[in-house]
Amino acid sequence: MSPETSTGSGVSSDGYREHFLAKLPFTPDRFQSLAFDALDSGESVLVTAPTGAGKTVVADYAIGAATRRGKRAVYTTPLKALSNQKYRDLARDHGSSQVGLLTGDTSINRSAPIVVMTTEVLRNMIHSDRTSLVDPALGMLGVVVIDEVHYLEDPYRGQVWEEVIVLTPPGVPLVCLSATVSNAHEVAGWLRSVRGSCRLVMETSRPVPLRQHLLAGDRRSGAPVLMEMGRGKVPPAFSGAGFSASRSPGQGAGQRGSGRRSRWSPPDRIDSLAILEKRGFLPAIIFIFSRVRCDEALRECADAHVRLTTDDEAGAITRIAESHTGHLSADELGVLDYGRFVAGLQAGYAAHHAGMVPPFREAVEACLTAGYLKVVFATETLSLGMNVPARSVLIERPWKFTGTATRMLSPGEYQQLTGRAGRRGIDEVGHAILAWSPRASYRSIDRMVMAYPDPLRSSFRPTYNLMVNLVRG
Repeated sequence: MSPETSTGSGVSSDGYREHFLAKLPFTPDRFQSLAFDALDSGESVLVTAPTGAGKTVVADYAIGAATRRGKRAVYTTPLKALSNQKYRDLARDHGSSQVGLLTGDTSINRSAPIVVMTTEVLRNMIHSDRTSLVDPALGMLGVVVIDEVHYLEDPYRGQVWEEVIVLTPPGVPLVCLSATVSNAHEVAGWLRSVRGSCRLVMETSRPVPLRQHLLAGDRRSGAPVLMEMGRGKVPPAFSGAGFSASRSPGQGAGQRGSGRRSRWSPPDRIDSLAILEKRGFLPAIIFIFSRVRCDEALRECADAHVRLTTDDEAGAITRIAESHTGHLSADELGVLDYGRFVAGLQAGYAAHHAGMVPPFREAVEACLTAGYLKVVFATETLSLGMNVPARSVLIERPWKFTGTATRMLSPGEYQQLTGRAGRRGIDEVGHAILAWSPRASYRSIDRMVMAYPDPLRSSFRPTYNLMVNLVRG
């Protein structure tokens, strides 16, 4: 039977599967059961599924099964913030004494049975401290979880992921998790070539359907307009006078050729919040690819006296914020401008980016997860692995700066961001909203929203250290 057509009926030989399923508050989806089968048979597994589909459940099963057999488990992530969250989640489920954290600038309980770390830390351990991974005194390594494995195509960091996959000690199964990958069969084939057996488990449907919208400012009415997008649907913003649907991607508004001013404009932030609230699209995550502009959005909300919460919600938010910042002194809170931060939280809005101190960022995540926070202005990091879904996602601008150039979001990046829209068991549908921009043509937007993600491509470059480790075996 091929990996993709397994029936999902396998049972863990030591009874752990029954124990794990009994604790789940839901019946596993078919793709999760298929992944459990692969792990029960000792195989590595590549799981590709839309954001929010429940890939983490597979990792939880693999970690629990490994520790049940007296082996160690390593969970890797691409970001320190995500590693911190996974550490908190696993410490809550397994007990803080059983979980460690290694992120380069943080080292907690490194000899624990379960250790969360950034992928770079694991790569460095493989190169310089390989014996710690196979030390019987600490417990033999039983599984390595590689979250966001599609990072292997990143031109700057992707090689780290490939080195970890190739150099992890033989016989240790890998659990590779990713959002939808168009060439998943090819990636799984490569994993088999370097790791041995590897089961591919694919899920393409979202647990909550997603509707696509365009949000534009209307110069005629002075108010924002929300228009639905989809196959065969061309929003008026792309078909009105002076705006050609066939204009090439990236062509500026001044290059339209007609000389007429477009009716449409980028929507005002405060007006955007108003229409999201009116349409019942809150809570919302608004992605802004700039820490400075995220903080700027907070100031705009404060100046406009935005209030999106009830008194009871504000009280609950205050308690959550205090629980995350209670260890900070009055002087520290003053330096961090805690008063402004908590005032925004109480009103229902906050920022989330890597420039925030961890207690503030964790308070934002807790408030959003609890459903009290209505709007979060976030950088791209909130789209990776964080279990903080919302009813809608708004992308302020459809392009990003990569460090060397500015480009449109790829279909995969767009799906990663909008995957946060729609809360399983709460929302019947999620809403993905793109703010209108004169720099984006209908053709480029349609491709970004509707196209399948680009194939995953290797960014591997051989290095001296890699060659030494391969020869060393």
